[in-house]
Amino acid sequence: MTIDSIYKNRRVFLTGATGFKGSWLAYWLQQLGAIVCGFSKNIPTEPNHFSLLDIRIEDHRDDINDFIMLRNVLKKFEPEIVFHLAAQPLVRFSYDNPLETFSTNIIGTANLLQSITESESVRAVIVITTDKVYKPQKHLTAYCESDQLGGYDPYSASKACAELVVDSFRQSFFATKKTLLATARAGNVVGGGDWANGRLIPDLVRATIEGKTTTIRMPNAIRPWQHVLEPLHGYLLLGQYLLEGKGEFATSWNFGPAHDENHSVKEIVQLAKNYWDKINFEIIPNNEKHEENFLMLDSNKSRTKLGWKPIWTLEQGIEQTIKWYRNFYEKNQIQTLAQIKKYSQ
Repeated sequence: MTIDSIYKNRRVFLTGATGFKGSWLAYWLQQLGAIVCGFSKNIPTEPNHFSLLDIRIEDHRDDINDFIMLRNVLKKFEPEIVFHLAAQPLVRFSYDNPLETFSTNIIGTANLLQSITESESVRAVIVITTDKVYKPQKHLTAYCESDQLGGYDPYSASKACAELVVDSFRQSFFATKKTLLATARAGNVVGGGDWANGRLIPDLVRATIEGKTTTIRMPNAIRPWQHVLEPLHGYLLLGQYLLEGKGEFATSWNFGPAHDENHSVKEIVQLAKNYWDKINFEIIPNNEKHEENFLMLDSNKSRTKLGWKPIWTLEQGIEQTIKWYRNFYEKNQIQTLAQIKKYSQ
């Protein structure tokens, strides 16, 4: 690990703190000694990872679409750095709820950036988007940061739009401020504490606990899978450079696995079953709602300029993920801190 003590006693504003990735980041920042203010909706998953952890932060439960509340909380807290993770994060949910998806992911991002333009304290901002911001290409090559943005489904389109909103604010309002603004694009993350419907590992875990068989609808889809700590490590590294005032890092960044670590859905399920033999699945392809069949990120820029690289192999990441859920259900233990420490060794 190359993260130094830069976060100790730093004031960090974190949107989406109660979400899957947000709760891991809130807990990690707490371990690094940061003073964190979370702004997030109540996540309707039961249980919720955030509620399971001893996270001691200033906790505001509100909607990113409430501009007045967001602006007032941020202004009062006076953060030095902002991590924006609040989002509607699910592709299939976006088909059923496109307006909520567009509102949260586009207007919510604009609300946050507008609030920051009115702040004198914020020096660094990292907006988290996704690997799905890229316009789908027919050729099977990894996407790099300079590739064209686009999106077929509402979720992907909304995140691509969020990238455009960020770029617009960067050029229109942040060019004369001392605030540095970057975006981070990560792949499909796995890890303990995720109970969202429609995600592969949570669906597997729920079915296993209930003694059911999981239906796999896109077995051959290739994704840049990685443990949740991998991109979070990238966000923290990027934040460190921005806090140090290095303006050349105020751009977009991919955080994905090595190319030989991109695997199909079917391969991920089989890996998970290797670590929990109670997992059962059946393949019933269903492409009723379009999702891209191939996604791969080129993270060479992050490796060469940020010095970031994956620490765990995919198999290690799946092992730690399944171990987290098994310890939770079989021993009533929470492995989050232990896994952060193991990863940070």
